[in-house]
Amino acid sequence: MARNIRKGDKVVVLTGDDKGKTGEVLRVDAKTDKIVVQGVNRVYRHMRPSRRHPHGGRIQKEMPIHISNVLPVDPETSQPTRVGFRHNDNGAKERFARKSGASLGAVTKQTK
Repeated sequence: MARNIRKGDKVVVLTGDDKGKTGEVLRVDAKTDKIVVQGVNRVYRHMRPSRRHPHGGRIQKEMPIHISNVLPVDPETSQPTRVGFRHNDNGAKERFARKSGASLGAVTKQTK
């Protein structure tokens, strides 16, 4: 199944404490339908000192949010838009913004 939101997309949050914030998608988890967005849903983790965090303390990090709570940003209007799928002139499948018709990028099959 093709995904409406992919890593690297710019999205806007529709619900929750971070409603209205925009950010880039850092990670997509297809099994749980969750994504991690840069600067959104930040929490504090209390860490013991370790090699990775030698001083320990409170580390702020982004946590996943459900994919249904965000929409991609239209590249032309900079507003949230729904995503459609179509075939471009080359015959390749691509995602496009429903509001303006602008292309959001080609759809490529991901391999593990």
